[in-house]
Amino acid sequence: MSHPHPELGPPPPLVEHGLRVTPLGGLGEIGRNMTVLEHRGRLLVVDCGVLFPEDHQPGVDLILPDFDSLRSRLDDIVAVVLTHGHEDHIGGVPYLLRERGDIPLVGSRLTLALVDAKLREHRLKETARHVVTEGDRQTVGPFDCEFVAVNHSIPDALAVCVRTDAGTLLHTGDFKMDQLPLDRRLTDLRGFARLGEEGVDLFLVDSTNAEVPGFTVSERDIAPVLDRVFASSRRRVIVACFASHVHRVQQVMDAAVRHGRRVAYVGRSMVRNMGVARDLGYLTVPAGVLVDGRDLAGHPPEDLVLISTGSQGEPMSALSRIAHRTHEQVHLEEGDTVVLASSLVPGNENAVYRVINGLTRSGARVVHKGNALVHVSGHASAGELLYAYNIVQARNVMPVHGEARHLKANADLAIATGVPADRVVRAEDGMVVDLVDGMATVVGKVDCGYVFVDGASVGDITESELKDRRILGEEGFVSVIAVIDSNTGKVVNGPEITARGFADDPSVFDDLRPRLVDALSAAVAEGVDDTHQLQQVIRRVTGRWVSGAHRRRPMIIPVVLEA
Repeated sequence: MSHPHPELGPPPPLVEHGLRVTPLGGLGEIGRNMTVLEHRGRLLVVDCGVLFPEDHQPGVDLILPDFDSLRSRLDDIVAVVLTHGHEDHIGGVPYLLRERGDIPLVGSRLTLALVDAKLREHRLKETARHVVTEGDRQTVGPFDCEFVAVNHSIPDALAVCVRTDAGTLLHTGDFKMDQLPLDRRLTDLRGFARLGEEGVDLFLVDSTNAEVPGFTVSERDIAPVLDRVFASSRRRVIVACFASHVHRVQQVMDAAVRHGRRVAYVGRSMVRNMGVARDLGYLTVPAGVLVDGRDLAGHPPEDLVLISTGSQGEPMSALSRIAHRTHEQVHLEEGDTVVLASSLVPGNENAVYRVINGLTRSGARVVHKGNALVHVSGHASAGELLYAYNIVQARNVMPVHGEARHLKANADLAIATGVPADRVVRAEDGMVVDLVDGMATVVGKVDCGYVFVDGASVGDITESELKDRRILGEEGFVSVIAVIDSNTGKVVNGPEITARGFADDPSVFDDLRPRLVDALSAAVAEGVDDTHQLQQVIRRVTGRWVSGAHRRRPMIIPVVLEA
């Protein structure tokens, strides 16, 4: 098996007849999926998504793939192929189009409609669009793309087969093999088998559920659980899910109709995406069921179902604001029921449990995956992945979309079906894989770090700044200002001490002030007259005192002024 190599250098030039595959996101985390294919001097991008921040990344709104390796070659990009409309696959598109605004986009009708809505929010012009559906073939530069139907937790998902002179690549995108999908659109296993018979040289396979045995449960299995929740709820029901999970919203909508309730969307992205889905016919909303989320006071709570964003505990999402009682329209009351109809994305556990605790303290009954079948995964489990390997019988396999443990489990499944271990490529973000003469090999690595988005700022936040933010959030800060007579060296004003985050009463520093005066006087007496060195004296004395008195390590900001 080809293992990741931490000492890989820059990749060599690609041989003329080779196909290069470079994942810039999605291999090592759940999210920001992006893969770049190179052949005959041209680039094809498959997906361009975002990753949502974790607790240790305060103030970060989104995390993007690193476009640095593409910046000198933006004109070589012939298209971006989008497998489906989830944020972790399309959320980065507006940021890529800021780099070059006329890159053509290829995807299904719903996927491109969701992208268009995002581009309008970003005030970007629509670029060339090629709407495709299963069975279509689209040639872009030296890449001949064929699209294959797959089912997922959003309609219109596609796998993509890319034929080149160097060989054929098949990318599953996110997929599962639900045999009773809500939209009756099955994963095209016959299409997978046909491509396998033709010959697949490199198979890129979704790894998200590779550790889960058996087959993923059908989306329809949620319906009876929703019915029981609705039947037992005497007041308002709030259901939180991903804003692009059209199938889940349809299930909630159908349950609301069965139980005589009306529905309101809560959260800007939910309103936007479900409007798009309804307009295109992917979401069925009976007449008179939908009510305006700004007009909830006019409806009895027992007649309402709210469908909300925020199932991952995102700090600014609708559900988080509801849990923390800061939402303008929705105020929880005793007896309300909240359903978290989603999985726990790794890294979000603490944020989700904080929201659950906040909802519970408000008197709500909280139903989630841990206590009821209110979520079904959109990804193939191990049994389905084995099935896919057996019918495609690819010459080389490269697990994608997942953390290291998911990629390893997926690689083991491929080997179990007979793929030779040296034909299974275990890559990570930034690793460069070349397909040459039927063999896929890791040949190098490009820089591929996290790019943080903070409001309008993209890429300006460093890991060092995040560390400072974590210290501020967890330990607080102390500011000390002292004015020293430039002639005598004596402290003539201050020290003035301001603190945030660990002590609200300013009198707690009464014991620190004389220590600072003594330390500064002693330093001056020893000949220290540089303000920077005197600031370091303040930092050391303050740090020792706070650590001993409060067991904290705050950020300390010393300022020495001369009078």
